[in-house]
Amino acid sequence: MTVRLTEAVVRRGDFTLRVDTQFDDGVVTAILGPNGSGKSTLLRTVAGLEAVDRGSVSIDGTIVDAVRTPVSRATFVEPRRRDVGVVFQDYALFPHLSVRQNVAFGPRSRGAGRSAARAQADAVLDRLGVADLADRRPAALSGGQAQRVALARALATSPRALLLDEPLAALDAQVKDDVRAQLASTLRGVPGTTLLVTHDPFDALVLADRVVVVEDGAVVQDGAPADLTRAPGTSYVAALVGVTLLRGVASAGVIAVDGGGSLQVADRALSGPVLCVVRPESVTVGQSPPEGSARNRWPGTVVSVQPSLDRVRVVVDGAPSVVAAVTPGAAAELALAPGSRVWVSVKATDLTAYPAPSRASQ
Repeated sequence: MTVRLTEAVVRRGDFTLRVDTQFDDGVVTAILGPNGSGKSTLLRTVAGLEAVDRGSVSIDGTIVDAVRTPVSRATFVEPRRRDVGVVFQDYALFPHLSVRQNVAFGPRSRGAGRSAARAQADAVLDRLGVADLADRRPAALSGGQAQRVALARALATSPRALLLDEPLAALDAQVKDDVRAQLASTLRGVPGTTLLVTHDPFDALVLADRVVVVEDGAVVQDGAPADLTRAPGTSYVAALVGVTLLRGVASAGVIAVDGGGSLQVADRALSGPVLCVVRPESVTVGQSPPEGSARNRWPGTVVSVQPSLDRVRVVVDGAPSVVAAVTPGAAAELALAPGSRVWVSVKATDLTAYPAPSRASQ
């Protein structure tokens, strides 16, 4: 089972989404991106809630949306006939129906008898561990319970594609971890194609086998979660995974950084346009020029000091600008504050540099 968007273009006012990719059977794919990037538009296009203006959408090789061309006629299959299950951000449960009736709605709408639909609903509710909620109304559910019921309703028809739009966004922080773990376990057992829209990188890294990053209506990075953390393709992705991403031109082991400054890297064979990842924990901050083996050292000005778990994130404006992670003790000893003049250093062996994709391909 696959979902394929072939040169698909969706225009909504001044916004345009352009996607050409395939989502495969048995793979949980997270669609990650900032607000307004086109994540939900992509999902809604697969679901049939948005129509393409160019290109096509197919499910299992069957065209479900395509505009008319000189060699083919227009096609549009209604959402209810696409064999997809959708979990909306607000869950969209029917308030006047019980949990069991909500979950049985899908099978009933596809022709199942009352008793058969009830049995299907009970089986899915039991599988998700919420069978005891069957007779409740949605108003009596907690956020975590409503999320499980919405997922049960989407799964009740055994859809070929399961589509989840920010399924954890409405949850309180104290229940999100438990629901995320339960969702991860459930998604591993879902046959067919699963697409998960999120703006939370942790959700993407924990729940997905593949991450597709969308910015400004275009796919800018596509790969396994580890690929994003090891080699982020854009500044947005780098910020999500907590690193500094610098762009520049490499020659003989030296990167001339866009915006000023240079860095020595271990790979002397690297040449041409590159991206360079600077991990905060690799950056040393001091009040004077550092001694030691670090070949990269330069002055800068502290822009912000942000406590984060057991470290303090220090944003330093310089040539280049970087983010450092220091201990609270070090931050206090150095009296770090916005406006402080500091020296930063990083070893060449602690930098990760790789050829940059062309800006046109992004």
